[in-house]
Amino acid sequence: MKQMKLTVLGYQSPFPSYAGATPGYLVEVEGIRILLDCGSGVLANLAKIIKPYELDAVILSHLHHDHISDFFILQYAMLVAKTQKWRTTPLKVWAPTTPKSWYERLRYHQLIQLAPLEEGRGITIDGVNISFFRTDHAIPCYAIKLSYQNKMILYGADSGPRTDWQRMGSHPDLFICEASFLHKDLPTQPIGHLSAKLAATAAKRIGAKRLLLTHLNPDGNPLLIRQEAEQIYQREIFLPKIGLEIRI
Repeated sequence: MKQMKLTVLGYQSPFPSYAGATPGYLVEVEGIRILLDCGSGVLANLAKIIKPYELDAVILSHLHHDHISDFFILQYAMLVAKTQKWRTTPLKVWAPTTPKSWYERLRYHQLIQLAPLEEGRGITIDGVNISFFRTDHAIPCYAIKLSYQNKMILYGADSGPRTDWQRMGSHPDLFICEASFLHKDLPTQPIGHLSAKLAATAAKRIGAKRLLLTHLNPDGNPLLIRQEAEQIYQREIFLPKIGLEIRI
């Protein structure tokens, strides 16, 4: 059976640490390269693996700056690639249409083939089936499920406690879920984010086979985040680091 491979390119929020990066994940399947989110510092880390203009597709879960800031630099990479004749086809990009002003900024001459990301409107990229599910967040934000030959990655993007994970399917081979806070530090007013405890609870509820905690505060203690998750979820837990590869 063919493998899916996920590489962490960025995982911090709302800003990166020294030599860090905000969210971005490269999924590779049979030579197809799909970028999930494109935060600050992601392109420099992507360049360790491939040229940015060699991507086949980009999917942006939502249009907050920590998830899209490097996309506007990627536009320049596409322009140079076209000028130098390194690439002749536009880059396929899916993103929510709200906020409209930021969605329109994703267009760049004829170099970006932009399409709306909507719940209930699945797409297929060279045999990889991809579907989207609205999460509990301040602006329209979508979890992204990628399926290939009975293997599944579920990327939760930004999500609050009211996110309905169970409707997204069960037993993902890898569940990438934000753990922005320790539970004791979770704000009392809903802000569309999770604690490590809530991330682990979601993973357990949907029967995730492995859990990658992400969206970590750069000034927090990741070991405490992991310890809190381990109290709820007893399967394999990954703490993210730049360049971490997980094969599915």
